[in-house]
Amino acid sequence: MTYCVAMRLSSGLVFASDSRTNAGVDHISTFRKLHVFHQDGDRTLVLQTAGNLATTQSIISLLRHRSRNADCPNLLNVSSLYEAASLIGETVREVIQRDSEAQQNGSTTDFSCNLLLGGQINGDDIGLFHIYPQGNFIEATRDTPYFQIGESKYGKPIIDRVLHYDMSLEQAMQCALISLDSTLRSNLSVGLPLDVMIYPCDSFSDARQYRITEDHPYFTTIRKGWGEGLVSTFKQLPPLVL
Repeated sequence: MTYCVAMRLSSGLVFASDSRTNAGVDHISTFRKLHVFHQDGDRTLVLQTAGNLATTQSIISLLRHRSRNADCPNLLNVSSLYEAASLIGETVREVIQRDSEAQQNGSTTDFSCNLLLGGQINGDDIGLFHIYPQGNFIEATRDTPYFQIGESKYGKPIIDRVLHYDMSLEQAMQCALISLDSTLRSNLSVGLPLDVMIYPCDSFSDARQYRITEDHPYFTTIRKGWGEGLVSTFKQLPPLVL
C-alpha cells in the first residue's frame, strides 16, 4: 500500500510519501514514490504515485523517456501545469489500456493508479492536481489546499484540524510528518523511509528534498512529542458525566 500527501499553500508546496510496497505479508519492498522533473530557473514538477506498481513505474518511465525528445510535448516543454496534468492523464490512460488489453486467462488484476502533480512552471503560478485512473483530474484550491492518495484515512484528521492555506511551509511539513506517523502506527502496509520535499514559490529549485529513515533525529523527536502530547491531553479531559 501507499500513503502520499501534498499541500498547496500561499507560500509554496509540501510533499511527503512513504516508500513501502507489498504483495503479501512475506514480500515487502521499498520503492520511491516521489519523482521530480526539474529544469533550473524554468520549472520544478513533483509527481507522487499510488496504486499498481507496474503501472506507476511504466508511467514515470514513459514521462522521463519522452522528456528527452524536444520534438513532442513533454513535462519539460509544456507551458503550464494544466497542460502537464493533461499530458500525465493521457499517459495514465495509455498505460492502463495497454496493460489491460494484454491481460490473459481471465485475470482480474487491478491496473489502476492515482497520482499527485504539484510544482511551478516559469510564467505560471504554483499548482497541485490529483490525477485519477481515468486520466481526468482536479486542482487544489484555497478552500481545499491538500490532496492524499493511498491509505489516507489515518493521517487525515490531523491535517483537517491543523492545516490552513496561510500556514508556513515548515509548519505544513510538520503536519505532513505527523500525518504520516499516524498512518505508520496504524497500517503495516505503509512504511519508512519517507521521501519529502518543500518547494517555496518562485524558487524553481529542487534543493529541499529529504529522505527520512527510522533513526532520523527530527522525525524521532516530533513523533515522540506528538504521542506524549496526545496522552497528556487525554488525561486532562474532564471526567465522564452522562
